[in-house]
Amino acid sequence: METNENEKLESRLQAFHDGIEQRAWEWLGAHRAVKDGKKGVQFCVWAPHAADVSVIHEKSGWARDLAPMTRMAEDSEFWSCFLTDIERYDCYKYSIRTKGGQVFDKSDPFAFYAEVRPANASRYYPMDGYVWGDADWMQHRKIAPEPVNIYEVHLGSWQTAEDSSFFNYRVIADRLIPYLCEMGYTHLELLPLLEHPYDGSWGYQPLGFFAATSRYGSPHDLMYLMDRCHQAGIGVILDWPAAGFPTDAHGLFMFDGQPCYEACESDPKDMVYGVQKFDLGRGEVQSFLLSSAMFWITQFHADGLRVSSVQPMLYLNYQREAGEWKANQFGENWNTDGARFLRTLCDTVKQQEPTVRMIASSTGKWSSVTKPTELGGLGFTAMWRDTWVQEALTHLQHTDDPEALADWLSLSLLNSTGERFVLPLSHDAVSHGAGSLLARMPGEYHEKFAPLRLLYGFVMMHPGDKLLFMGGEFAQYTEWACHHALDWQDLDCQANRQMKAYVQALNQFYRGNPALWTGDSTEQIVRINRDADNPGLLALERRSPDGERLLAVMNLTAHKLTGCRLTLRDSEEWEEVFCSDAIAYGGTGESGAVTSKKQQDGSCRLTMQMPPYCVRFFKQKK
Repeated sequence: METNENEKLESRLQAFHDGIEQRAWEWLGAHRAVKDGKKGVQFCVWAPHAADVSVIHEKSGWARDLAPMTRMAEDSEFWSCFLTDIERYDCYKYSIRTKGGQVFDKSDPFAFYAEVRPANASRYYPMDGYVWGDADWMQHRKIAPEPVNIYEVHLGSWQTAEDSSFFNYRVIADRLIPYLCEMGYTHLELLPLLEHPYDGSWGYQPLGFFAATSRYGSPHDLMYLMDRCHQAGIGVILDWPAAGFPTDAHGLFMFDGQPCYEACESDPKDMVYGVQKFDLGRGEVQSFLLSSAMFWITQFHADGLRVSSVQPMLYLNYQREAGEWKANQFGENWNTDGARFLRTLCDTVKQQEPTVRMIASSTGKWSSVTKPTELGGLGFTAMWRDTWVQEALTHLQHTDDPEALADWLSLSLLNSTGERFVLPLSHDAVSHGAGSLLARMPGEYHEKFAPLRLLYGFVMMHPGDKLLFMGGEFAQYTEWACHHALDWQDLDCQANRQMKAYVQALNQFYRGNPALWTGDSTEQIVRINRDADNPGLLALERRSPDGERLLAVMNLTAHKLTGCRLTLRDSEEWEEVFCSDAIAYGGTGESGAVTSKKQQDGSCRLTMQMPPYCVRFFKQKK
């Protein structure tokens, strides 16, 4: 039996080197074990350049000579030791001495838990013991077709305690999940929860790729949040930053005195967004990241990973000037190692957990992001369409040419085929000096709510999954700040309460109309000829595969349009089913009735008036 176990371990060690190990967390790190009849904890770490390694921990007074590690085999790059005096929550590090005599104390790359910042030791934490209650969800979850309307949240600033301290994952669950259900969202997306040293990084500079941040509690506390979401029918997507890591001394950087996880020839230009890029061509790094992805999917039941910072992984010249980068073997600017790893990542997840969504962040001009890898694509389920959001907001800020805006919106429909998109009104749109969504709308303060309702309505009509960052649902006016809670006091204002009611109703309308989420092909999206007298009027029709039809008519101007005429190529009559200008949502209530009249040629003419910045939805009369 021992021989079989040794052979299995040797196989996994080789798989780790080869870049194909997918569950390295099961044997690297700190785990319960029994040795010579004694119960204890087995430690294992990869430190290929070390002269010697020791486990240092609080119970030993952090002494370096009390728990030496030994190589797992002659010339092995893996070090291990067995300790009997380690208990749950005990703090530890690896003390690594280089061949030159330098000593580095490092946190465990495979630790499941860490001290609360600014302390940075790893904590021993067995992952077993949590009893999941989401079996029904896990058995029946699917990717498509289903409505996908995501609420993006930064847990440290959604709500906070009265003293501005962070809530525990469990407290957040009890507050956030009823809110998600009330508002009609289908999915929750969480900004990175990987352990990170600096609050202001929002989690995008991670050091613990297998550790949920201790800011909000323990791994089991996060499991409770994920579990409760599933029991309430809400999918959970985790932001997963896989491009690199910060250079904090206790982390992955120069882990054993030499580059292990980063490129051997370090270049300051390899620092992107404050992180050192991974060496994606190294087998051990590939195994590390593949295992991290599968860890969150299997151990925390994540329904999706949004892979952030994909663009720096794909392009050799990202944020570099001419002469600051070297072309690949094909003379091109794309990173062959990065593209190969992303394809392997998506294929691995698809093979192991086919119902999990893999979502790419901005990929620049890369094509075929969501096509299968066997067809030359990267294999993602969907990709963020960041540029669409930026352009939409720019057009709405400058509405002096409504016809140009209507033409751009129409063109965006044609450019929506071929890939599967997420339309992200995300944290990126309301940070770094951009201002809030409401603040960026045209007009005086009281006039800004109507164009924001129009924007939300058009996003629902446009092909692609939907995403709205927290605070946008009630039109927070100030820019998002991660160091304090959302401005919930804005809801003391009637206009903000009405915006919240609008988003809630719009979410339910989206979920209840399959034409908005079951068909994104050109055959299922029709632009209706506009009224020549009203160039700021735009009409679009969505059709579901089973024949359901939904018509959206939008006034893209700041003026009321009267006597608007639209001609539809059928004889059916239409009736309004949703309107952004309703009084309950803060509108004027002056949209008025629509006249639906059959024409001699068999077509149908709709005549209506449209309040400023209004969207009206129609269905055929039954």
